[in-house]
Amino acid sequence: MMNLTLKHLPAYFTLSVLILASCKKKASIDTEGTFYQDKVFVQEIHEAFPIPGDAAANDVRSITVDKGSDIWIATGAGVFRKKKHETKWVHIITGEDNGPAFAVAADSSGTVWLGNWNGLFSYKNDILEKTTGPAGPISAICSTADGLYALGPNGFWLRRGKDFEKTKNTLSKSVRDVISDGTHGLWVATDVGLYHWTENETKHYYKTDALISGYAKGLAFDKSGKLWVGGLGGVTICDSEKKEKELKTEDGIPSIYVNAVRLAPDSSMWVGTQTGVVRYLPDGSHSLRFSRRWLMDDQVNDIVFDTEGTAWIATPKGVSAIRKMKMTLSQKNDFFFDVLMKRHIRAPWIAGQAHLKIPGDTTSWEPEDDDNDGEYTGNYLAMESFRYAATKNPEAKENAKKAFGFLRLLQQVTGTDGFFARTIIPADWKQMHDGNRTYTEREKADELVKEPRNKPVEVRWHQSKDGKWLWKGDTSSDEMCGHMFGYYFYYTLVADNEEKKIIATHVGNIVDHLLKNNLNLVDVDGTHTRWSVWSPDKLNRDPEWLPDRNQNSMEMLAFLKLAYHMTSNEKYEKEYVRLIKNEHYLENMAEVTKQNPAWLIYFDVVLQAYLYPILIKCEKDPVRLKFYKDHLEEWFTKRTADHNPLINFIYNYSLDKKSELGNSVDFLIDTPLDLIDWPIDHRKREDIKVVRTPVLEDEQVDQLQPASLRMTVRWDKNPWTLAGGNPQVEREPVFWLLPYWMGRYLGMITK
Repeated sequence: MMNLTLKHLPAYFTLSVLILASCKKKASIDTEGTFYQDKVFVQEIHEAFPIPGDAAANDVRSITVDKGSDIWIATGAGVFRKKKHETKWVHIITGEDNGPAFAVAADSSGTVWLGNWNGLFSYKNDILEKTTGPAGPISAICSTADGLYALGPNGFWLRRGKDFEKTKNTLSKSVRDVISDGTHGLWVATDVGLYHWTENETKHYYKTDALISGYAKGLAFDKSGKLWVGGLGGVTICDSEKKEKELKTEDGIPSIYVNAVRLAPDSSMWVGTQTGVVRYLPDGSHSLRFSRRWLMDDQVNDIVFDTEGTAWIATPKGVSAIRKMKMTLSQKNDFFFDVLMKRHIRAPWIAGQAHLKIPGDTTSWEPEDDDNDGEYTGNYLAMESFRYAATKNPEAKENAKKAFGFLRLLQQVTGTDGFFARTIIPADWKQMHDGNRTYTEREKADELVKEPRNKPVEVRWHQSKDGKWLWKGDTSSDEMCGHMFGYYFYYTLVADNEEKKIIATHVGNIVDHLLKNNLNLVDVDGTHTRWSVWSPDKLNRDPEWLPDRNQNSMEMLAFLKLAYHMTSNEKYEKEYVRLIKNEHYLENMAEVTKQNPAWLIYFDVVLQAYLYPILIKCEKDPVRLKFYKDHLEEWFTKRTADHNPLINFIYNYSLDKKSELGNSVDFLIDTPLDLIDWPIDHRKREDIKVVRTPVLEDEQVDQLQPASLRMTVRWDKNPWTLAGGNPQVEREPVFWLLPYWMGRYLGMITK
C-alpha cells in the first residue's frame, strides 16, 4: 500500500470511525496543569485510493457516496465506482458512451446519477441507463425534494416524475456547483457569480457587496443555515441573501483559489482549495490538511462524507479518505513501538530510519545507515531507560542493554584507545551512504576556501579486525553529545552495580582519549575529526572556532562531569575545574543563550538540551549548580515557543518542575501515525509568511505548525522549517516515544 491504512494498525486497537471530523483541540489537563490523564482522543489517518490507468483516470472532478457507502467518482476518463470494503475501482460507463465525466450524485431512492460528456446516466440495481432529454456535457447534478436537476453548458433540466423537462432560465452556462435552497429553488455557483433560482424568479449576485469576487465554485449551508460560497478570493458567508462575513487567507484559507465547500457531520465546514482542505469548527477554530501525507494532491476538487464520518476527497491525482479512529496515548505508544521493532532496529541493535525503495511505500523498506546512528540510538537508549524506570518492564531493560552494547561496540570496533565510530554496517553491504573517495588537489583547494576548517576525509569506511563490520569515522560532536545523553540515563535509571562499572569504564575510556589529545576526538589518521574539537587552543585562541566556542565549552564540561560522576576519578574533576578557572569555559557557556545569529543553528539547540541533565544532576558545588540551573531557566525561555516535548521534559527532569505540559501533550496527540517523510512545502500557502526567525539562516514559517503539518520529526531539525521532506525515508518513531516515556516517568502523563 502507498500509505497508512486501517488494516496496518495492530488488532488491539478498537476502531471507531467517528462522525466527528477532527479539528485540533487543546489537550485536557488537570486544573494545576501538572499531569495529563490519558484518555481517548480522535486520531486522523489518510488512506490513498489511486485509480488504475493514466492521469485522466485519476483526474477526479466530482465524488459522491451512495446509500450503501459505495464511492462514485467522475474523472477525465469516465465514471468509476469503489465498493465500501474494497479498494478496486470499476469503470461504469463503457463503449461509445465512455469519455470525460464531470458530475456524480446520489438521490434518496438509491439511484446514482452520472453526468458525462454526452449526457446524463442513471445507475440503480446494477442497471445503467442513459436518460432522455439532458444533452451533454452535464457538469452539475442536484437531487432535491422537488426532483432531480441536471445542468450543463447546453441547458438546465428538471425531472419531477420519470421524464426530464428543459427549463427556461437566464443562468450562466459555466455552472460549477448547485445545491437546494431548502425550499423550492436552487443556489448555483458559476464563473460569473452566484444565482438564486426559483421557477418564478432568478436573482444574480456578483458585485463585491455580495461576494468576495464574481467567480463562485463551491456551495454549502452551515449548521445555522448560512450559505458559504467558495470561489476566487476565499469564502463569502451569507445570511438572508446578504454577505455577513468573509474568510480569506488571513483567516486560515491557504489559497485564494477555493474549489469546494461542504458541511461535515460534526458541523464543521470543510473548504477545499488549491492548497489543501481547511476545516472550520463552529467556535471559529480551524485546522488544515495538505501535502501528500494527507491528500493525493493539494488541489481539492470535491468533498463528500459517508455515514461513518469519513471524508472522501477528489483531487487531480486520485481519491483520498481521511478517517477517524479512537486512540489513547498508551495505544499510540504501542503502535509506534511495533513499527520501531519491525522496521527501525537493525543489527546489532541500531535505531534508525528505513529506506523506501518505492517512494511512499513502506512495504518496500530496507535498512540504511545514517551519519548520526550513534546519536539517534543514544535517544533510543534514553527512551528504553525511561520506559524501564516507569514500568520495570524487563523487555525495556534488555533493549536498553542491547542499545548500549551497540554504542560500546562503536568504540571497540575501531581498535583504538577511546575513539568511536559514527556507525557500522555489515561488511558485505553495498548501499552505504557517503562512501570512500579521493579528492584532487584542486578540489581540496576549492573546499578549503569555502570552509577553512574543512577536513577532506578520503577513507571514511574501515573494516573491523574480525572482518564482520565496516565502521565509519570522522565522528562528530553531536554523536558525542547523543552518546553521553543516553549513557547518563542508562546509568541512572536502569543499570545495576555491575553494569554501572561497565558504563563508567566505557565513558572513562572515551574521556581519557580526549584528555590525551588536547580535548579533541582524534581519528585513526592522527588528526581531530572535522567537528569534534573542544580544545581551548582552538575554542579560545583560533578565530575559526569562535562560532563553536560557547556550545563546545558547555559540551566538554558535561563530558568531564559525567566521567567524574560515574568513576569518581579526580583527574576528570581536576580538568573540569581547570577549564573553568583558567580557560573560562563557564563564561563561554554563559554566552550560549546570547549566540550570534550568524552562528545559531537549531541542531545545536537539541545538543544543548542533552547536556543539562548531566550538568545539573551530577554537579555538587552549590555555586556552579546555581549557575547551571539559572542558565537552563534563561535558555528555556527562548525555547518555549518551539513547543518541543523533548525539551520541555528535559527541563522538567533537570529542575524537578512540571511545566509546558499542554503543548507537549498536544504534540503527542497531533503526531500522525504515518512516519513517511512526505515533502511539506509551506511556500505554496498564502495564510502564513516566510520569515528568518528563530534561525537567521533558514527560511521558516511565522507560525509554528502542528506535528500533523510538519516534515516527519527529528528533534535536531528546525520545527519552523519552511519546506523539505523525502518520501523515500520512513523516520524512526523514537522522536515520539522518548518524550512520551519521559512524561510517564515524571508522572506528568498517567496511563
